[in-house]
Amino acid sequence: MSFSWQFLIDSGILGIALLIATWMRSKIRFFQRFLIPNALTAGFLLFPFYNWVFPRFGMDTVSLENIVYHFLNISFIAMTLRVSREKRHSSRDVFATSTMVLSQYAIQSFLGTIITIILIQSFLPNLFPGFGLFATLGFSLGPGQAFAIGSGWEAVGFEGLGSVGLTFGALGFVWASFGGVFLVNYGIRKGWGTRDEKSRIDDSKVRQGVLHRGESSAATKITNITNPEAIDPFAFSAGLVLATYLLAYLGLDAISWLLSFLGDRGTQLATNLWGIMFIFCGITAMCVKAVLHALRLEFVIDNHRMTRISGFCVDFMVASSIAAISAAVVAKYWIPILLVGVLTGLATTFSHIWLSSRVFQTHIFQRAILVYGAATGTLPTGLALLRIIDPKFETPASRDFMFSAGITFLAAIPIILTANMPALGALRGSMTPTYLVLMLYAAYIVICFVAYLLLSGRRRFVNPSSIWFKQG
Repeated sequence: MSFSWQFLIDSGILGIALLIATWMRSKIRFFQRFLIPNALTAGFLLFPFYNWVFPRFGMDTVSLENIVYHFLNISFIAMTLRVSREKRHSSRDVFATSTMVLSQYAIQSFLGTIITIILIQSFLPNLFPGFGLFATLGFSLGPGQAFAIGSGWEAVGFEGLGSVGLTFGALGFVWASFGGVFLVNYGIRKGWGTRDEKSRIDDSKVRQGVLHRGESSAATKITNITNPEAIDPFAFSAGLVLATYLLAYLGLDAISWLLSFLGDRGTQLATNLWGIMFIFCGITAMCVKAVLHALRLEFVIDNHRMTRISGFCVDFMVASSIAAISAAVVAKYWIPILLVGVLTGLATTFSHIWLSSRVFQTHIFQRAILVYGAATGTLPTGLALLRIIDPKFETPASRDFMFSAGITFLAAIPIILTANMPALGALRGSMTPTYLVLMLYAAYIVICFVAYLLLSGRRRFVNPSSIWFKQG
């Protein structure tokens, strides 16, 4: 009998790398000092193997790409299904979170397109005019969306853009990891967080990342919501997550079928929507939770195990994303990748921290770190960074992000719908569509700035030279 082993082989390799990374953090002070997540270390350990060693044995990164895509969706479902201890959430905080995410969409798209136009008008005349949008696709929307849209551009004649999308997705994770870990450490030193957070992180057990014999973690003290003799509680929680994932798949498959009646444009839109499957997963999870609440069955949702499922997916997803970086693609497009990736990364870092410290009113540090990670390396990386200062996701930062996902998705639809305009213009030898989408991105920046004025109140221009506005 013939069975497919490749997925399990790659999963086993990732597992070994995560174990090695855990040992390295427990022994090496550098990783303890900078709180480097083990998943990031594991990914960089595997990077040379998947680029230069494993291909000699016929191994590629297809399984890693599948892990990135599916584990992103599963982690989003698990986090969205969690039941809040608070009876209601703040509409202001949800709107503020959505505004911060959309502002980075706009800044990344606008700046990336500006850089691309300059490169085309100077020494790279044959550069794809939609190249700058990869900053948003790879950073804010993730490797799945970047790969899906890049592959769609390949289908109409632009070679290698699917791999470029994956590279930008991986580059976003690099920004999220190193930039995010730096911001966490810098923020702790500067007092952006609370004293309790600082003392917890300074604990040797947190920095080493392992528990010694006889020690326990509060995160392990969970209760059962099912009888283990009937079904293991973790299996029940996993079944709820996977069933929700199936519903999300069936829903998006139905939408894709309906869009196919619109012709080629409808088919292209459906392809783009599959790249942001995690949004549909979040919406579906909200619906499932609403149904359970209406039936008074929300007690079956185990927050602790949902967090564990999400954490598992985050660690394997982040390691897979770094390991799947294509060295060959980076070598071919290194100039535009470097310029777009570095400049948009810097703009994202400074603009987001400046804006977030003035927009958010409570749990500011947690919200800023989460949105920064999501705006550079997608939600799982944001959760990985948040987990450093909020290990059990007790603050409303992650919950409000989930609630804001639907608003963000609806508001970002014009960006998704116009993603193909530069490609269509390039096929006709025209740059006009590229300038039109640039105007759209500028309009987004104006709208987000107006929202910022409304949310920030009197703090909007106080001490503008300081990147972080300290409350009170």
